[in-house]
Amino acid sequence: MKTKKTNKQEITIKTQNNNKNNNSVTVPVKFYSNSDTCKAKILQENIDPYFVTGFCDASKKITSIVVFGTNLTSTVGIKFTRKQLAMVQLAPYTRDVIIGLLLSDGWLSSARKNALLGLKQSLDHSQYVWFVFNILSHYCSSSPRLTTGIRAGNRFYGLQFFTRSMPCLTELRELFYPNGVKIVPYNIYELLTPIALAHMIMGDGSVQRHGLIICTDSYTIEDTIRLINVLIIKFRLECSLWAPRKNQYRIYIQQGSMASLLNIVSPFMHSSMLYKLKSALSNPSNRNKIEVFDKDTNQTTYYNSIREAAIALNCNHSSIMYNIKSTKQKPYKGRYVFKLL
Repeated sequence: MKTKKTNKQEITIKTQNNNKNNNSVTVPVKFYSNSDTCKAKILQENIDPYFVTGFCDASKKITSIVVFGTNLTSTVGIKFTRKQLAMVQLAPYTRDVIIGLLLSDGWLSSARKNALLGLKQSLDHSQYVWFVFNILSHYCSSSPRLTTGIRAGNRFYGLQFFTRSMPCLTELRELFYPNGVKIVPYNIYELLTPIALAHMIMGDGSVQRHGLIICTDSYTIEDTIRLINVLIIKFRLECSLWAPRKNQYRIYIQQGSMASLLNIVSPFMHSSMLYKLKSALSNPSNRNKIEVFDKDTNQTTYYNSIREAAIALNCNHSSIMYNIKSTKQKPYKGRYVFKLL
């Protein structure tokens, strides 16, 4: 039985050709109703199946329903009028990606009437730059380009790209640059999604033997506290504030929360950046594990951290710490007996 073509339309997408030193190439792709034929065409054109997710799922042999913004095709090289650009809106997924970039290494330039987004990374992180570009290429007129400069007396090479200048990005600039200086927006609780958090970590996360550091050095202490509160309240992560230098503040996500963080952000991270979460794969330190004996129910419960116990028991974290360090050995609130493991 011959396969019947049901869709002869060709679309042009931007893909990363691994056999040509990561050069970006444009290829025509035809999609068919038969998934085996679709898979064969994908392999023939050397296209990463990621780029056609939502059009044809060759592995599951079904048409996928995906989050709007994950399957937008590239418009590199296509010219748009100002009226057309004024009609552009950010898809939910791409908007979350941009928010994560703005919280880390991305910036919004106001040199033109409307803002444009820029991202620059060292060549060591070129895979991540291409990963982000392929997500945002729908909003770009050109591909990433090589840059060079001098840093600490040494020649520095990087990879950089810009989006188009668009009103939808100007709206974000008003949130992140209300007075011309980048801040953490006041509505960051609503803005910070797992997707945005993943890109913030890929940009500003610093790998540690235990836990993770988010380098928020450029923010004020008010901005950093605003951000850390969201991590604690919304994502239930154990965090603390570090001040490595005067007027510079960083967020430390403790080892006890790394397993949770891995579950939250790993689906949205590029494989080249997963090393930043490697401490989540190691055995966590036992110094914060705690045993809680409830005198009212005669039950013993074990928690991975004091903060986890405080949340579960609706207690104050610092009060539990004080009770543990106290020599009185009295049950907390006359009910709970704590013991560090």
